[in-house]
Amino acid sequence: MTDKKEQILHAALELFASEGYHTVSTSKIAKKAVVSEGLIFRHFENKKGLLEAILEYAFERMGILLMPILTEKSPIKAIEKYILLPFEIDKSEYHFWRLLFKLKWEIEYSSVEKMKPLIDKLSTSFEALNYKEPEKEAEVLNHIIESVSGGILKDGLQSQEILKDFLLKKYHI
Repeated sequence: MTDKKEQILHAALELFASEGYHTVSTSKIAKKAVVSEGLIFRHFENKKGLLEAILEYAFERMGILLMPILTEKSPIKAIEKYILLPFEIDKSEYHFWRLLFKLKWEIEYSSVEKMKPLIDKLSTSFEALNYKEPEKEAEVLNHIIESVSGGILKDGLQSQEILKDFLLKKYHI
């Protein structure tokens, strides 16, 4: 990827995350990236193409982050890794994750299908640990972790530490 293309992606990511996809113009992205607006169109065709490039990167990044959970053999370790995941994300990536949260509401973006392998892994883990309703337990934990992640992005790591400790105790980790 060229430096200019990377500048455009970074600028768009930051602006979409802070101001919203619909309110940010390609001219504003070009100005922040210090490139011509035409270069955005040459690389991404249009604003939607730019967003799609960011989302493609999101799915790749998400896959990398989830791989240690998906490949974990120990059910309790898989659950532990998922609980700890939002606390281990580098602050330099917060713009990226804020954007994903914003998109869920702004353009009704959903990653349900992308999260299915994780939910399946958690369900299998809860089943191995003899939980009565492992699928529901997996869904509940996923919703809690999503909420914790949002809290971290909004109010910082410290705001969610108590929930991390609670979840680790709840699942006997």
